[in-house]
Amino acid sequence: MKVERRNLAEFTTLSVGGPAEVWTVETPEDLLQATSAPYRVLGNGSNLLVADGGVPERVIRLGGVFARGALGRPRAGAAVHLSPWIGAGVLLPGLVQEAARLGLSGLEPLLGIPASVGGAVRMNAGTRFGEIADVLEAIELFHEGRFRVLDPGELGFGYRTSRLPEGAIVTRVRLRLTPAPAAAIEARMAEVDAARKGQPKRKSAGCAFKNPPGDAAGRLIDAAGFKGLRVGAAMVSREHGNFIVNTGGARAEDVWKLVKRIQEELGLELEWEVWGELP
Repeated sequence: MKVERRNLAEFTTLSVGGPAEVWTVETPEDLLQATSAPYRVLGNGSNLLVADGGVPERVIRLGGVFARGALGRPRAGAAVHLSPWIGAGVLLPGLVQEAARLGLSGLEPLLGIPASVGGAVRMNAGTRFGEIADVLEAIELFHEGRFRVLDPGELGFGYRTSRLPEGAIVTRVRLRLTPAPAAAIEARMAEVDAARKGQPKRKSAGCAFKNPPGDAAGRLIDAAGFKGLRVGAAMVSREHGNFIVNTGGARAEDVWKLVKRIQEELGLELEWEVWGELP
């Protein structure tokens, strides 16, 4: 286990965030020790805004045994493939590509989402093509000092939400995938990729706001004339209105001012998780 004082901007896709004590755990024993004081769990740092002042709690990152796992090869003629246990610290983009190489369908809707597996489960990551809850077979949680396995139906998955118990840490998952022809998987991935073409390449935390029923947050932000709106080095993307990008050296305070301006005007619900004190 490694414990160090770091700026969380180093670990977030938006590249903002102040200091915290970061505990990188590698074994169940490490996890038990790390959770002996107030803590937060950091996945791949996407969909996250961390205050410039950082956070007082320990920040736990999953490494070692919690960042291992592969999908396994499907049996010839099998209609369904149940994966081995996959660590929550495994990164989702690599898993999506592994599934495609093995001829396993189900993860294509998650193409391009820069999350860890555990983070994806916590927020039920997805696109309009599908979400991770669609392929979950079982979830292992560490909660109140012990590990337990839950059926996904127990966690109340909804649009970009789950009802994980307070303080619970996703440690491993099993996935239910479907063997399929390579051409069919490639076609589905191409469809998902085409739908993401308008998204910015600059540093961002992913979609900032949840889509309201029957509409798209990006369309509403564009119609309000907010594309290109800036506070400091934070800017509403000119490519896609539902992204706030770091043009270089942005502070969390800058990003938060943009968020609040859009919310005051349009009443949109924030999709990101927010850590720490913001003005």
